[in-house]
Amino acid sequence: MSPDSAATSSPTGVLAGIRIVSLALNLPGPAALMRLAAMGATCVKVEPPSHDGTPGDPMAAYAPAGYSAMHRCVTRTVLDLKSESGRRGLDEMLGDANVLLTSFRPSALQRLGVERAPLHDRFPTLSLVTIVGEHGARAEHPGHDLTYEAEAGLLPDLALPVVPFADMAGALLVVEAVLRVVLARQRTPGALLFEEVALGDAARFLALPRSWGLMQATSPIGGAHAGYQVYACRDGRVAVAALEPRFARALCRATGLPDAYAERLQAPTAFAFLAAYFAERTCREVEALGQQYDLPVAVMP
Repeated sequence: MSPDSAATSSPTGVLAGIRIVSLALNLPGPAALMRLAAMGATCVKVEPPSHDGTPGDPMAAYAPAGYSAMHRCVTRTVLDLKSESGRRGLDEMLGDANVLLTSFRPSALQRLGVERAPLHDRFPTLSLVTIVGEHGARAEHPGHDLTYEAEAGLLPDLALPVVPFADMAGALLVVEAVLRVVLARQRTPGALLFEEVALGDAARFLALPRSWGLMQATSPIGGAHAGYQVYACRDGRVAVAALEPRFARALCRATGLPDAYAERLQAPTAFAFLAAYFAERTCREVEALGQQYDLPVAVMP
């Protein structure tokens, strides 16, 4: 499965007939829109005009491949919402829309006239989903994926994240929020429906396993279990996830580790044995071993 197909795979047609207009730029909004389009929604993205050669959405410049992938099934248009004609154009688009998605700070929404109460007065069947960094007064504070991850304790050292986890998890929370307002609209046709998604919440949700102690060094998935590790191979690395007893027994059979170790894979000798075993083998050999013994392994050449 390609990364793109993994990102967009979802029940087809669930949101058929739903029209979503998005003003959200950068990563979380467009990533959510990509998922929503895969569910059958008709998605339209409004971008500001380019300025001094800079694209309306900054991501088009600093990550063109990602920008292209996320907008493959999205209709894009340009409106200057700071102008009277731009706001009229947005109103025309919202006339037959079900959901408006934004990612501006509350003060910016107020300046643009895109607030929940005035919107509801003009468009009684339109629901609003807005992305912020944090709820309440902190919604006005500047922030990015990196700061939300840092505050949630997802950056244990000086290394940058492998991917922008808060942004991508936030995108999934946005999809949840859209599904909630669509369902609520069916039950309460005239209600003012509003959902606020905070990227800080997304980061804190991802950090919950750490608060539960799952990632401590003494925890099986935190490094204490020899069958749940990343090992070096001759030509790369292999992730082994033989955590459950049946997988631990299969790992012992596959590697020649004495069966007695299946019940005590936290012993230092088990770590040393498996490290030496995988160091002598190629990624392809380990992959074949996983298939032969039904082991959860992933090779990283």
